[in-house]
Amino acid sequence: MKIKSQHSSTILMRISKNHLPYIRQFMRGYDMEQIRVGLIGAGGNTKSRHIPGFNKIKGIQLLSVANRSTESSEQVAKEFNIAETAKNWRVVLEDDRIDAVCIGTWPNMHCPITISALNHGKHVLCEARMALNSKEAHEMLDASRYQPDLIAQIVPAPHTLEFDTTIKKLLADDFIGDLITLDGRVSFGADYPNFSSDLHWRHNRNFSGNNIMNMGIWYEAIMRWVGPANSVFAVGTSVVSHRLNADGSRVPTSIPDHIDIIGTFEQGGQMRLNISSVIGSLENEVDIYLCGTKGTIRLVQAKGERKQLYAGNIGADVLEKIVVNDKDRGKWRVEEEFINAIRGKEKISHTDLDTAVKYMEWTDAVTESLKTGCMIKLPLG
Repeated sequence: MKIKSQHSSTILMRISKNHLPYIRQFMRGYDMEQIRVGLIGAGGNTKSRHIPGFNKIKGIQLLSVANRSTESSEQVAKEFNIAETAKNWRVVLEDDRIDAVCIGTWPNMHCPITISALNHGKHVLCEARMALNSKEAHEMLDASRYQPDLIAQIVPAPHTLEFDTTIKKLLADDFIGDLITLDGRVSFGADYPNFSSDLHWRHNRNFSGNNIMNMGIWYEAIMRWVGPANSVFAVGTSVVSHRLNADGSRVPTSIPDHIDIIGTFEQGGQMRLNISSVIGSLENEVDIYLCGTKGTIRLVQAKGERKQLYAGNIGADVLEKIVVNDKDRGKWRVEEEFINAIRGKEKISHTDLDTAVKYMEWTDAVTESLKTGCMIKLPLG
């Protein structure tokens, strides 16, 4: 629907530039069945999940893509039949035709692009990890609160979606009673140390910030089950202390590749969690126990196999396999949820910025504990 008026140009001239995002948003709101999306960053997750996810939704046009170089932008546009390429992310945000952006850059750019996108009146789907640190995360949250009519979503941790509802139902039904401890070891994709391994952006604090391996996304999943932690203590090490950059020279890396975290939850109960990318010959890549006063739940994944859920309570000699009902089986529907939220059909649950800020605060608390050797209380002051 187009608004026509002989006085429209005169009126717009009188409007402050600061009001233009609101005007654009207002005018686009008449036609949310047709949503134009701009891609900023087109890495592995964007190409394997977000682009196919958007393409499945009726009324969505992937209008523009801006990757790290013109060449890579053109390659992505050609591969996925995207209409246009943009010189950089600012060009995408300044394009009045674009309603929403999907941010798939490294974490160091998530905060500035998200805030700028919201200020330009764009809905935002931002890749996890949310930001470099909790300070940036809070800035993103504040910016979203200034734009309550815009949708802002962080890509959720996908590893446990299939089981989350079932686990939460067991806990709500008092199956395990009061939580005593969550005890977990995650070594997904880990192997014995390779001292000639390449430097990845995840090993560089300038790009990754306080994020450590896949620690944050597992904590996000844990929060879905038992809520946030209120204390953290951590020890960690960089077993592979140097990695090879593009020219083959050795570069020191300070982000841990093996970490042990203990803490307590707001709801009660303790946590002991190990995350590692440098241990080998383990039978299970994921092994998490929820142990309570009445029962135990176990989520486990053997190497090369699918995750399985087991549970047992008082009187059971062994844990029995839990078959997840189809209606309770969660799945990846990030792009669908994002677009539905823009169209007013549902609210963001996976993951809203308030929740993402909590895992960023926990991430910062882990980093602070590593630095100081002290237990850190949450939420951060």
